[in-house]
Amino acid sequence: MLYKLFSKEYQRRYLFKKTDSPVMKDYLNEPFQKSKKLISEVDIVALDLETTGLNPQKDEIVSIGLVFISGSGINLDSCWHQLVSTNSALPEASVVIHRITDDQSSTGMNLDEAMPRLLKLLKGKVMLVHNEIIEQGFINKVCQAMYETDFVIPIIDTQLLAKRSLDRHNIPYKAGDLRLFNLRKQFNMPAYKAHNALMDAIATAELFLALVNEIAPGKDACLGDFLS
Repeated sequence: MLYKLFSKEYQRRYLFKKTDSPVMKDYLNEPFQKSKKLISEVDIVALDLETTGLNPQKDEIVSIGLVFISGSGINLDSCWHQLVSTNSALPEASVVIHRITDDQSSTGMNLDEAMPRLLKLLKGKVMLVHNEIIEQGFINKVCQAMYETDFVIPIIDTQLLAKRSLDRHNIPYKAGDLRLFNLRKQFNMPAYKAHNALMDAIATAELFLALVNEIAPGKDACLGDFLS
C-alpha cells in the first residue's frame, strides 16, 4: 500500500481516518513522538511477546511482557506480564521453549481483552523490541483480524542498533552474536531466564540503555538516531 512509503506519523493519520474500530480510533488518536525529541525525554515501551512459533500467519501469542522507559531509566512499577489463552493446544516444541503449558494458557486473558489493553499502553509511545519482525508482525496480524486495520508505531530495535554499532566499528560477528542474551554478555550484564516475556522485555530495556551509552556517549542524542 502506498501510504506505507510515508512517515509513521503520516501512516497514523491515514489509518485514523480509515478505521471504524473504536479501539484503533483511540490508539491512533495521539500523535507519535517527534524524531527530533531528545532520547532521554522519549516515552518508550520495551515489549516482548512469547508465541507458539515465528510465523504470524499461523502461530499465536501466548504471553505479553512490557516495561516503560522514561528519563533514561527503567520504571519497574510499570511492568505488565499477561498470559494469553490460545484457540488450540500448544505445540510441544513451543512449550519446551517458553514453558507455558496448556493449563497455564487456559487461565490467560482472551486476546480480545488483552489487545485493547496493550494498545492503550502503547498509545503515543515508541515501541522497543529485539527483532521487530516478531512483535510488529504478530500485533499487525491481530489488528488486521480483529480491527481490520494495520498496526503502526515508531520502533527501536536493539538487534538492529547492535548490528549498526558492530558494522560501524568494523567488528566481525555471526548471526548468533546478535541474539539478545549474547549481546548482553558483551556488556557484562547478568543472565536472566530466557523466554519469559516480562524478563525479556526488561533485558531488552537494559540492553537498549547500554547501547545508547555506547552509541552516543556523553551526549543526548535524538530519537531519530535510534529508530528502525
